[in-house]
Amino acid sequence: MPKPLFSIITVTYNAVETLPATLESVAQQTYSDNFEYLIVDGASSDGTLELLERTDIPGMKVVSDPDRGIYDAMNKGLDLAVGEYVIFLNAGDAFHSPDTLQRIADLIQENDMPGIVYGQTDIVDAQRCRLGPRHLSAPEKLTYKSFANGMLVCHQAMAVLKRITSPYDDLKYRFSADYDWAIRCLQHSRKNVYFNAVMIDYLAGGTTARNHYKSLIERFCIMSHYYGIIPTILRYFKFALRGLIHTHRL
Repeated sequence: MPKPLFSIITVTYNAVETLPATLESVAQQTYSDNFEYLIVDGASSDGTLELLERTDIPGMKVVSDPDRGIYDAMNKGLDLAVGEYVIFLNAGDAFHSPDTLQRIADLIQENDMPGIVYGQTDIVDAQRCRLGPRHLSAPEKLTYKSFANGMLVCHQAMAVLKRITSPYDDLKYRFSADYDWAIRCLQHSRKNVYFNAVMIDYLAGGTTARNHYKSLIERFCIMSHYYGIIPTILRYFKFALRGLIHTHRL
């Protein structure tokens, strides 16, 4: 089958400090001739746009307009995307290695256009030093029901067939619309393929991390909607215990 076309989407707002690592990781991809790179900027005023003007990545397109926040910007990116698969790579996040996109493309071709290709995530600091793996690991087998146990796969570590996507509910969820979006994508995916390695380096301290408790409330509502309120309450007790054990080990 033909090589898949990717739409890599990065949303930015005053991200001049964190964006260079993201741009570099895209520029270094060995799969360099079959992706578009969409930068959706929220009218930055800190030098982000000047940085982008100095950046020369084939297939890069920049739009800059005020928006209602990160998920509104992601919806703009989805509207603009023409690729068969979409990957959201937030400012500060990066592909783990130069061959990551090539390896995703190989899996897509080997598996006859699966709905989702997903992998593991490493957490890095502002100096790009690895802090460790994400606290939730991506399972080797992933289904819609898997996310009843939390967001097992990082939003950025998913390449999703664009035709099974739908807009983020940016008005209803301010901090966890990505969790809701991922569940809906899983509902419509006929096949999910595991990328047996780290796919993405995730910059610690993002918007969700800074609003942890508000995010937890939203995720409880999302889980209750899709998986039932009583099972969700029982799972939240399990999550709380897991969190206490994790904190104690640190």
